[in-house]
Amino acid sequence: MAKSVCIVGAGPSGLVAAKNLLHDTPADSFNVTVFEAQSRIGGLWPSSKDDNDGLVHPLMIANQSKHTVQFSDLAWHDSDPDFPRAWQVGQYLERYLNEYGGADVRLGHRVVKTELQSDGSWKVETESSKGSETGTFDYLLVTTGFFGKPIWPGYVPKVADVPIIHSSKYRDIKSLLSGSGRHGGKILVVGGQMSGIEISATIATHLSSAVHSPGEKIINNADEYTVHHVVHRPSWVFPLYTSPKPAASAPPFLPCDLPSYNLATRPHPLTNSQGHISVDAARILNSIYESVLGTDQSESSAETKIDGDLIEEQPFVAMSSYYMDFVRSGLIKISKGRLSSFSDGVATISPTIEKISDIAAVVLATGFDPSPSLSILPPEVLETISHAPSHPNLPVALAFHGTHHPSLPTLGFVGIYRSPYWGVMEMQARLVTRLWTTPVPERRAPALRQALADDDSIARTLALRADPRTSQFPMGDYPFLMQEFARALDIPPSPPFGPTPPLANGRPMDILTPARYALLPPPPSSSSSSVPSPSELERRKRAQAQIESNLRAAHATATSGLTQARHVPAAVFRSLLGRWHLSRTLTSRLPSHPSGRFEGTASFQLREGTPDGRPHSHGATSALGLGLEYLYEEDGTFTAHGSNLSFRATRRYVWRYDEAADVLSVWFARTDDPARADYLFHEIEFLAPAALDDAGVGGEAVATAATTPTTTGAAAEEKKLESRNLNKGWLARASHLCIEDLYDVHYEFNFQAVNLKEWKLGYTVKGPQKDYTIDGVYRRE
Repeated sequence: MAKSVCIVGAGPSGLVAAKNLLHDTPADSFNVTVFEAQSRIGGLWPSSKDDNDGLVHPLMIANQSKHTVQFSDLAWHDSDPDFPRAWQVGQYLERYLNEYGGADVRLGHRVVKTELQSDGSWKVETESSKGSETGTFDYLLVTTGFFGKPIWPGYVPKVADVPIIHSSKYRDIKSLLSGSGRHGGKILVVGGQMSGIEISATIATHLSSAVHSPGEKIINNADEYTVHHVVHRPSWVFPLYTSPKPAASAPPFLPCDLPSYNLATRPHPLTNSQGHISVDAARILNSIYESVLGTDQSESSAETKIDGDLIEEQPFVAMSSYYMDFVRSGLIKISKGRLSSFSDGVATISPTIEKISDIAAVVLATGFDPSPSLSILPPEVLETISHAPSHPNLPVALAFHGTHHPSLPTLGFVGIYRSPYWGVMEMQARLVTRLWTTPVPERRAPALRQALADDDSIARTLALRADPRTSQFPMGDYPFLMQEFARALDIPPSPPFGPTPPLANGRPMDILTPARYALLPPPPSSSSSSVPSPSELERRKRAQAQIESNLRAAHATATSGLTQARHVPAAVFRSLLGRWHLSRTLTSRLPSHPSGRFEGTASFQLREGTPDGRPHSHGATSALGLGLEYLYEEDGTFTAHGSNLSFRATRRYVWRYDEAADVLSVWFARTDDPARADYLFHEIEFLAPAALDDAGVGGEAVATAATTPTTTGAAAEEKKLESRNLNKGWLARASHLCIEDLYDVHYEFNFQAVNLKEWKLGYTVKGPQKDYTIDGVYRRE
């Protein structure tokens, strides 16, 4: 007879748990009911761009790629971006439920109370618009996760003379400041870890856009606002694309999680790199992060620098494409310490006792408390699982990496885990399913029995609560946890889909993705005389196709990044933000046009994408919207050679990145409204190794072909054969025919790991009345 299961929550954890109970067990093993308090599935993840009621902004970009934000047996669409938006994750979950349905999902039903019965069953009370209902279930599975109730510190008033919101409720700058009544000032962001860094960069992006966008301004005096970020200590801030070869002069770029979860860089069997972080371990981890970023972060600000005693402290990491350059620009200012009080519009920072005034709004990036979601459990159960509301990062002590407690065999947990959690969620769901499918311990597989016998998760959790050197993600690092679950469940990872070019260690990448640990639907038992139905065979075939699609997509992303120029436009675009010193030489071959030199600055001002000039192209019709773009402004002095002629010179362009096409483009600005794009100047074509080899530069040309300020334009072609072994950056080219004048454009982008340090731009212009070259060098100020 099928056992009944109550699942609390229809987010990713609840959905993957329901799928495993219904589709990865013999038929009629379980009947599953999922109760969800919201009117939709998805938990944190909305499924519409307009769903602003949840805890996640629908346009938020996931900080792990779709190769990690996935379940093993449902593939993302090829057209989906590397880093999905929150609403796309919600739609992925809707597809997952449609593919692996069968559960009774009751939306708008909040579980308010549970009672453990003497026979181990659970009485569950729910409330909905229809009133209160009570049901009894054989098993209870809690999948409410970590992101329960936003934490509001007691020293921060709920009501003040300026707006105060939790970061989970921030949507746009206009809404934030609508109740301020001020016309400038500091937007105070409290909280220095991942959400604090992400929301600071988001607000800075919105402020920059408000200042530099054309047309009517969404807020007044936008240039009078700054973001003031209060952080206890600095974090390593990683962009979304990093390099598996950070020391290369032209580093290839991949979504950040692919190099991070490259198993070929770690000794096997894996050991847990999280939890307690010793001084020696801290030195190693901090050294790794510095090498990946190519910096100790001092060039952005003294407050972001990680050196000295901080090298011996457990590291903290965050993800943001633009935070560090906004800090460099001064739009984000940092105060080290903790907010100790906020009164009469003045924030006090301890231990420095710094006073921050002129505050226009406060955003609390103070995290979430999972305990309110656990309050549905009876007090005696909470005591058994060592519930501790004062430890929001380790709220309960559970066996085998957050899945159950031996004293409560009919209670399970999925999703009580912070970090890249999709693969771990799926593994947790499988383990709970295995425990409940074979509730008699002696009948369980030897590997599972041994894993449970050796497990010390409960003792480890209790010890970490009092450990001052506990890591940012104390439950365990992702690859280690996947290994441990795979061993317990006897799920060997599949081999990589195919080889990648070797890295510096001489080995190809071995990228961990959930699809490497996939399970196909179980075949009929050997004792059954039944033949699989056509629908069962079709379901198995679809699952296999989805698994292979996931594996193929991850491999294609890795190989294209390592062998072509994929993701380089994204890395260049991200790294342009801010001010550059520009030196440019103009060499004219016509006496009517003077040669000379320009010295000045160039600024890339980030803003929301605008439709000007692109009615049907360059992202205009993308589901992602228009994305972001830069208003490029240069200002300086041109001095003619051999004369005293000198004058101020300015120009503007609009730089755009089309995420769907992975294309960077430059647009002329309108003369009558220079904040608006007019028409396309050129698309930048980055030269992959094969393209350069065809030109005669050699197989290592991405890293070795060279141009210099005096060998751009037509002369560059003559110098290529001489530059086989020089360590130079990424090369790119473009052309533009302006009436009768042909612009031949050449670029070279020089990175230090993930950050663009210098780049060169050269033009050769030929036409009836023009014959000159321009060679410019941009260096970070």
